[in-house]
Amino acid sequence: MTEPPEPAEPPEPAESAEPAESAEPAEPAEPAESADAAVAQPGVPREPRPIIERIGLAAIALVLALLFGGVAAASWVGGEAFLAVMAGVGCLMTVWVGVLTLIRG
Repeated sequence: MTEPPEPAEPPEPAESAEPAESAEPAEPAEPAESADAAVAQPGVPREPRPIIERIGLAAIALVLALLFGGVAAASWVGGEAFLAVMAGVGCLMTVWVGVLTLIRG
C-alpha cells in the first residue's frame, strides 16, 4: 500500500495594509428603497400608469387568457375535468386582472 501524501501546511495570513488598531467597525449601510416603498408610505401619492402601458398590459393578459381558455377547452374535450376547471379559473383570473389594469391603472 502507498502512504497518503503529507498534508500541506496552510499558508500564513498576509499582513493587512492598515494596522488592526485603526480599523473601526463599518457603519451599516442605509437600506435601499424597494419598488413598493412608495406604496407602503401613506404620504406619497401613487401615479397611475400611462394609458398606452395599461392597454399593452391588458393585451398581454388577453393573450394569456386565450391560452388558458384553450387549455381548458382541450382538457374538457380530453376528459380531464380537474385540469379543465383549473385552466378555466386561470383564464377568468387573468381576464379579471386585465380589466382591473385598464380601470385602475
